Amino acid sequence: MKIGIVCYPTYGGSGVIATELGLGLARRGHEVHFITYRRPVRLAHFQANVFYHEVDNEDYPLFEYPPYDTALASKIVDVVQYQNLDLLHVHYAIPHAAVAYMAKKILLAHGRYLPVITTLHGTDITLVGNNRAFAPVVEFSINKSDGVTSVSESLKQETLRQFDIQRDIKVLHNFIDFQRFKKVNKEHFKKIIAPDGERILAHTSNFRKVKRVEDVILIFNKVQAKIPSKLLMIGDGPERQHAEQLCRELDLCNDVRFLGKQDAIEELLAICDLFLMPSESESFGLAALEAMACEVPVVSSNGGGLPEVNIHGETGFVSDPGNVEEMAHYAIQLLSDDEVLARFRANALAQAKRFDIENILPHYENYYEEVLERSVVKIE
Repeated sequence: MKIGIVCYPTYGGSGVIATELGLGLARRGHEVHFITYRRPVRLAHFQANVFYHEVDNEDYPLFEYPPYDTALASKIVDVVQYQNLDLLHVHYAIPHAAVAYMAKKILLAHGRYLPVITTLHGTDITLVGNNRAFAPVVEFSINKSDGVTSVSESLKQETLRQFDIQRDIKVLHNFIDFQRFKKVNKEHFKKIIAPDGERILAHTSNFRKVKRVEDVILIFNKVQAKIPSKLLMIGDGPERQHAEQLCRELDLCNDVRFLGKQDAIEELLAICDLFLMPSESESFGLAALEAMACEVPVVSSNGGGLPEVNIHGETGFVSDPGNVEEMAHYAIQLLSDDEVLARFRANALAQAKRFDIENILPHYENYYEEVLERSVVKIE
């Protein structure tokens, strides 16, 4: 198949999953064309069957803001026509699903029907889509897609609750590439972070309010009072300054490292003992899955799709969002006993293997074929 992929080229979960999906499909012999305004962060090296088409989004004196939607639609039409794509897979409803509908109509005027699959990732529904200004466009775009997928059952149900959706939503979970995310020996690195054998905890996110980054610091503060520990804060965003200030107020600066955005997250996870994810809500919890693939148990909230990934009492523990006391209790329970920690590490890895990209890719291929078959009927 010749597949077009439209996504945000950022560190966020939707862009990462879209890129890894495309790379995985290319390895299986499909021709994959990425269409976006910047090369995706995970698209760092040359790979056979992978092509990148940059959207030219120039400033025009007439517009206060560059008209990205129009530029993207034009680029989609161009790539579909000249690369002869079979289907378009767009990640994130706004603006990609709406732009895909526009491109589909333009192509239809030229006698070409373009099947479009939309994948819902989370905040496009729970935050952006819930905005009254965008809600009608989100609902319309989903209903006009030829296929719709969701990264978790929780997000599917939330979408059906918020919108009048007339189309079936297929749950295709996020996945992990075990060629990259796996536990490797980084003892020399671990000794630099924890020279006296301290436990190492980690948190990875885009540091937005929904991630409850300050709760990570508060949980760590309670853990540190019982067990000598270090905390790695990986990522960046608007809440970082507040988290750093809280560390100063709690006198934790010597034990907390803010590492900013990192490309080789797997090398950091390889030295960790516990991953903290106290988010208000997560559509899936990709960062938690990456940690589990590196044999790191997770203490998280039970918001959104997290319980579908982190199994309470097996791969880690879940609590209500904001319940810092309970999360700290679970963290201390895990970190206090080497045998318990080893058991949870093994369980985390076993659970993560269920989401191996090699297990998930065939489901995407089957769904693509199903959508293409339905589209043939429409054309006839």
